[in-house]
Amino acid sequence: MGDDNNVIRFDGQVAVVSGAGGGLGAAYAKDLARRGACVVVNDLAARSAGEPNPADVVAEEIRASGGRAVAANFSCAVRAGGDAIIDCAVKNFGRVDVLVHNAGFLRNGPFEQLSETAIREIIDVHLMGCYFLGQPAFRLMKQQQYGRIVLISSSAGMYGSLWQSNYGAAKAGVVGLMNNLAREGAKHGVRTNCVLPSAFTRLGREANEFPPDFHDQAPEGWEALFDPEISLGYVVPMVTYLASRECQVNQQAYAATGGRFSRVFTAISEGWVSDYRKNATAEEIASHIQQIDRTEKFIVPKVMQEEFADVIRARNAL
Repeated sequence: MGDDNNVIRFDGQVAVVSGAGGGLGAAYAKDLARRGACVVVNDLAARSAGEPNPADVVAEEIRASGGRAVAANFSCAVRAGGDAIIDCAVKNFGRVDVLVHNAGFLRNGPFEQLSETAIREIIDVHLMGCYFLGQPAFRLMKQQQYGRIVLISSSAGMYGSLWQSNYGAAKAGVVGLMNNLAREGAKHGVRTNCVLPSAFTRLGREANEFPPDFHDQAPEGWEALFDPEISLGYVVPMVTYLASRECQVNQQAYAATGGRFSRVFTAISEGWVSDYRKNATAEEIASHIQQIDRTEKFIVPKVMQEEFADVIRARNAL
């Protein structure tokens, strides 16, 4: 890593990682612990009778490596579970400095066939879990005047996917929450950002409910982006950075795929400005749709007021 003075450390800090019983969540938890954090490893009970709870296994692995960790086997999809997870951090380590909300699973299917259960279960864990974990953690961070919140979103929410309308909607909601929470936390030293990860994990291996031609639409060589031997390293560094004191960015989303780390942003095109002194018509929209769709010139507003200001500038230029 170069100069030891530049090594990112979490000594004296406490991190909560949801969905950390395996895959990316376990990798986040282990990297934070390796760098000195006390870690609360959250996951649900064992998936099969007779198996150990996955969070207990990961917490024990961290302790065996010389780190400090405890397991919290509660569901973040309900308020009581979120409170219990954060209480576990406070009771064992006294504070919460970092929250990584990674918990989740898939319930894929054609839009018209998704059951209410398949919709609600995904929304509850991926999106509502942000609230049920985030609210008690955020209260503590405001009191401390410091905190780092990393929410895990997905390209399915930002760009779309097939048979993932429930998952994509939840993950797009995560980005919307991040945009607003980042504004609220900024003056209290709490920074909130999103990561859109891609890696070869159990979640991906078990996600076989896709259209028959799903993989046929992928570009040639796509499998190399998810090399199971190193794909965790394609994501973990970004999460660790955003969870650290060194992170000064706020209200940003980053893609982490196949070794490329990129900013993902929402922009507004220059568009077409109608004669605002009278009502525009649908026919005028139709005649100007190509101009409205052009993306050669655009703005990336940090808050909605910046969009308003740009509209005022355009109107004044008429």
